[in-house]
Amino acid sequence: MVPIKDDNPTKITPYVTYGLIAANVLAFLYEASLPPQALDGFLHLAAVVPRELSLSFAGVSVNQPVPEWATLITAQFLHGGFLHLAGNMLFLWVFGNNVEEKLGRAKYLLFYLSCGVLASLAQWFFAQNSNIPSLGASGAIAGVMGAYILRFPNVEILGVVPLGFFFPTFRVPAYFFLGLWFIQQAFYGLVSLEAPTNIGMEGGGIAYWAHAGGFVFGAVLGPLLGLFSDKSAEESQYG
Repeated sequence: MVPIKDDNPTKITPYVTYGLIAANVLAFLYEASLPPQALDGFLHLAAVVPRELSLSFAGVSVNQPVPEWATLITAQFLHGGFLHLAGNMLFLWVFGNNVEEKLGRAKYLLFYLSCGVLASLAQWFFAQNSNIPSLGASGAIAGVMGAYILRFPNVEILGVVPLGFFFPTFRVPAYFFLGLWFIQQAFYGLVSLEAPTNIGMEGGGIAYWAHAGGFVFGAVLGPLLGLFSDKSAEESQYG
């Protein structure tokens, strides 16, 4: 199920959401400009490598010019392919603007990056000795979705189900669409504990624990930062 739009207009221009999308696109264009060997080196440097992160937490130097903890931020702007990027940016486009309006721009940016860091740590917890780089904005965006389902549970989501040459559309409340998404990620996360590591992250390249973890952290951090405060909605129009 792919979301197209939500019936949830905003009164602001979501500059932070637009900026995050632009930053992700620019980072991907840079990745695409690199030859394969250089790209591999760049991803190893800027993405989260769980084993190196574990060593850095233990006080062991990993001889990298970028501190390993910093990759918890930089990895949020990297993607493994065009479809990976397009899917993430679509979800951010649909759900990010309303959360930005309620939190205000500065707190929304802090919220987004914090959810991404915590989501990566959730994924790291289950694969601490992996040498395969982990990357993507999915964890941060999952945090946005976790906040959205709390603040706007009954907003209708317009989506599509790709079925070969057919693309039937549907309308469901946010709590159904996002709740089903979270249950799916948590279920696959549990299944992936028994699966061999594959192309980039456990479970065949999909960081299910980052998705599920980011969603939970977003549901927790959102209210703490003023998701339900009327004042935050007013402030977001000016700052």
